[in-house]
Amino acid sequence: MRVKSNDSFVLMVLILVGAILGSLIGAALNDVLPILNFGKSIGVDPFVVDLNVVVITFGFKLSLNLAGIIGIVLAFLIYRKL
Repeated sequence: MRVKSNDSFVLMVLILVGAILGSLIGAALNDVLPILNFGKSIGVDPFVVDLNVVVITFGFKLSLNLAGIIGIVLAFLIYRKL
């Protein structure tokens, strides 16, 4: 299968899967290699807009660790090979 160079949907899915799998592997190997779980969280704490009819909650948090970053890099390399 040949991926078009502008197929960003496939790239985003691969990066998301790579980050999730990397984080899961890092959590599983926490006892053996604790450095894989070193990471930071960035984002905005949730805040609520109450309009008396509709209540909307906004928020975003991205939490990456070293294993997740390795997963993202591997996913990008896989995308380049497609």
